[in-house]
Parts: sequence; structure tokens; C-alpha cells
Amino acid sequence: MNHKQQKSSVEKIRQRFDNDVERFSNLDIGQSSTVDAPLALELVAGAAAAVTPHATHLLDIGCGAGNYTLKILLNLPHLQHITLNDLSRPMLERAQQRINAATGAELATFQGDIREMPLPPESVDIVLAAAVLHHLREESEWEVVFAKIFEAIRPGGGFWIVDLVTHSHEAVHALMWARYGEYLAEFRDEAYRDHVFAYIAEEDSPRPLMFQLDLLRQVGLRGVDVLHKNSCFAAIGGVK
Repeated sequence: MNHKQQKSSVEKIRQRFDNDVERFSNLDIGQSSTVDAPLALELVAGAAAAVTPHATHLLDIGCGAGNYTLKILLNLPHLQHITLNDLSRPMLERAQQRINAATGAELATFQGDIREMPLPPESVDIVLAAAVLHHLREESEWEVVFAKIFEAIRPGGGFWIVDLVTHSHEAVHALMWARYGEYLAEFRDEAYRDHVFAYIAEEDSPRPLMFQLDLLRQVGLRGVDVLHKNSCFAAIGGVK
């Protein structure tokens, strides 16, 4: 995948998500354009709860309408603090509404880019990043964001990612991309497939799974593991 092509600005991405709230508001389906979205949601929530059963503070980066936080709350109802981050104000408002109805935890929101969000050192137990990090561009940005998140996690806490991934070999990537296209066409139709592929080409800069696993280790996480992978999507994580 060509990472050098001109990509959408942060503002343009924000505008698209402002108009796409309903698609991200179903806890059973998750994000329909993501392969195995409900399974990835279940596995990440389960792993986060298993690793940090006494967690008190959750940070959800690119929270969308709040599906991942809501699933975590089913596993960890005693959470005391939840911080939501998203570019989109309508997404944050929907997430806040749904989460406030599910918990009495203290809820904070930050609208904006995670690169600009203040994160005090060792302040959170669980960090979720679902379908968001692929908006990072240069590898240096990935390195800075991963290091920033590592610093914010308390010892014993976890960093969990569900995202679009590329593949290191072009032939393998082409195979997986074709499988993803088949999934999208079967889910709805070929026009939907073309629509999804178009906004991925315009907005996203995903990185290979191995790059992300190596980066998790590089910033200092241990117990780095793959929870699930199917086609161009993976669920991974690590523990501080």
C-alpha cells in the first residue's frame, strides 16, 4: 500500500465521522466494514478484564459511539473513571449518552487528535484503540503515539488494539485484500465494497501486523500477543 499518496486531513476525517454516528452505535454488530467486528470486540474486552481485573481507569482512543467501552463495562462494572477521545463531537456525545446510561463512573471527554491529548504518566489501567491508529501517517508518528500511550499506562495495565493491517509481502497483501473485498461485497454489494475501498485509500495508512507487534515491544510492553486475525484485520495487545 502506498503511504506516500496524498491523504485526507484530520479535519476531513472528522467531518466524515460526524455524519456516520449511527453505523458505530450497535453493540452487537460493531463496525460493519470490519471483518469479525463482534468477535474482536468480545476478545479485546475479555483480555482487558482478564489482565487488569481491578482496573479503575479506562482510556478509549477513537471511541466512536462507545461500543468498546460498553463491552468493557460488562466485564468490569466497577470502573471508576472513563476517558473518551474522538475527533468527532457527535461521536463523543453519542458515546457519552450511552455510557452514562450504563455506569456511574466519572466520565471525561477529549475531542481531538490523540497526538494533542494530554496524558499524565501512569494514569490509566486500560487503553483501547479500535479502528483509529490506521489514521497515523509516518512511522515516526506511530512511534511517538505508542510511546505516549505506554507512558500513560500504570504498571500491570494493558494496551489493546483492533485495526486494519497490511501485509509485508505484496502477494499476501493482495490475497488478503481480495478476501476483504469479497467480504464487503457479500455483506452488502459491490458498490459498498468500492465505497469502503475508496475511503480507505483516501484516509488510511495502516501498517503491517508485525510492525505493530514489534512497536509494542519496542516501547516497553511485555506479554505482547495476537488475540485474533482474519484477512486485513487484527486484534492485538500487550501489558506494561
